[in-house]
Amino acid sequence: MLSAIFQVIRRELLIAFRRQADVFNPLWFFIIVITLFPLGVGPEPNLLARIAPGIVWVAALLAALLSLERLFRDDFVDGSLEQMLLMPTPLPVLAFAKMVAHWLLTGVPLLLISPLLAILLSLDWQTWQAVVLTLLIGTPTLSFLGAIGVALTVGLRKGGVLLSLLILPLYIPVLIFATSAIDAASLGMAFNGQLALMGAMLVGSATLAPFAVAASLRISVQ
Repeated sequence: MLSAIFQVIRRELLIAFRRQADVFNPLWFFIIVITLFPLGVGPEPNLLARIAPGIVWVAALLAALLSLERLFRDDFVDGSLEQMLLMPTPLPVLAFAKMVAHWLLTGVPLLLISPLLAILLSLDWQTWQAVVLTLLIGTPTLSFLGAIGVALTVGLRKGGVLLSLLILPLYIPVLIFATSAIDAASLGMAFNGQLALMGAMLVGSATLAPFAVAASLRISVQ
């Protein structure tokens, strides 16, 4: 199974590097949103620090939505998804590998540009640490939960609006606890509780999402 997971992740990364626009579009969207807020509300450091939690996580959530629709769509169109259903490796394992690959292509770049966020939003050291930790725990959760909605709508034409309606209610708890953790850090308070709840959501989604995605894909393909 580990070999199958590695091969699927490797395949997804190779496809992504051949279609670099699909990788960079969500990242550019995230950077543009973060850049426009200081230009729109002014460069006053206290104001930027106060609204930073909402800015960072709303931008991250929208960037995740922008990249989700193609998670299984190309495989459905070219017939690769049907081949996945016929492989001896359990479908939940293959779905898990694709979700991990999606996080590597969307979540990890957000972590890498987090120092830029600290500069643009005038974040102090503790607040920047909270941003990094919430992105590290929360972005894979977005990938796992979002894959469920993608699997349910993969067979529909122009299912982007329906996908957003299905996924956004699942994303709200992640958004609430992530922004709460960053806000607490900016006030010099402990935010271990929020991180623990986000970790629980990550473990739960990583455990249950592959089975939900596998069942949804079988329904969508039939």
